[in-house]
Amino acid sequence: MTLPRVRPPLVADERTQLVGWLDAQRAIVQWKCEGLSEDDAYRAVLPHSPNMTVAGLLSHLRWVENAWFEVLFLGRPAEKNPQLDESEEDLDMKVRGVPLAQLLEEYERQCVTSNEIIAAHGLDQVGRHPDHHSARATLRWMLIHMVEETARHAGHLDAMRELLDGRKGYY
Repeated sequence: MTLPRVRPPLVADERTQLVGWLDAQRAIVQWKCEGLSEDDAYRAVLPHSPNMTVAGLLSHLRWVENAWFEVLFLGRPAEKNPQLDESEEDLDMKVRGVPLAQLLEEYERQCVTSNEIIAAHGLDQVGRHPDHHSARATLRWMLIHMVEETARHAGHLDAMRELLDGRKGYY
């Protein structure tokens, strides 16, 4: 399910605009992965950041969605989320050998789950996880943060894709 690259309506309620902007950034992330070879998906373009690959960023974004909406907001267990595992740096980005198509599918599934959570709760509700300070944020705050997080990494993917194969374009 590739999301359409469209901006949210110019006039709409807050939830529609927030989710619309998040979905627009998610669609850009997906677009930056289209047609990329497996080799390029795992090629690091920054000499001092070996985990900063297209595949690594895609995995990271999947786990960030899980962390904010499932773990921190709903209070679900964090054990399965490598992004919250502090035993090793960037564990959520270490996905060598996982096909790019699988990473895209997992990301898409996570985005669907996140949107279901967002739709079912009020924007003023706060997170429930008892062990994480960030869980005290409202769903609105988490949504705004996820727009920022996803957009920042979409920008990374934009630059990485141009360095990998010359493909460029924003929207």
